[in-house]
Amino acid sequence: MRKGLLAVLAAATIGCAGVAPQKAVGGEPKSPVDGFDIHVQAPHLMANGEPGGPYHHYCKGISDQILQCLLFDSPDPKAKLVAIEYFVSKDLTRKLPPIQWHRHFHDHKVEIATGRVQVLDLPPDQAAKVAEVAAGTDGVIYHLWPAGQEFPDGTVSFPQSLGHKFPGHSER
Repeated sequence: MRKGLLAVLAAATIGCAGVAPQKAVGGEPKSPVDGFDIHVQAPHLMANGEPGGPYHHYCKGISDQILQCLLFDSPDPKAKLVAIEYFVSKDLTRKLPPIQWHRHFHDHKVEIATGRVQVLDLPPDQAAKVAEVAAGTDGVIYHLWPAGQEFPDGTVSFPQSLGHKFPGHSER
């Protein structure tokens, strides 16, 4: 990914001058949760092999090469925070050993091509720009609250995108 591409995307899609950190209305961010304004909805392939979601990702850029997303089970204000996902530039993730990459990461270009990912709350042209930039990243998901459990119990799993190709099926 070209340096600064995420900064350009953020400025084009949500009116911010930069990515890290985004400005709150009227000035500097007041907390780390300010600026999670990019809303993406996507299902995941859970650790048990079953589809899960769709999950609502609320994302913000924290550098020119990383977006971080809070994942909720719905867009309801009282929704459970069930996971965290990082969108990381392929320039960084493709340095990992292939077995580590395949175990934890997925290619957003492949995931977006499935048609299951929706960029919400933006006009279609801006949503397309978000998808285009996201396609230049790989994702890693840390799922923290297993479905059907009353509370998070410390179990962490690493779901994949529904379009992920596992080792032996394709090259990354």
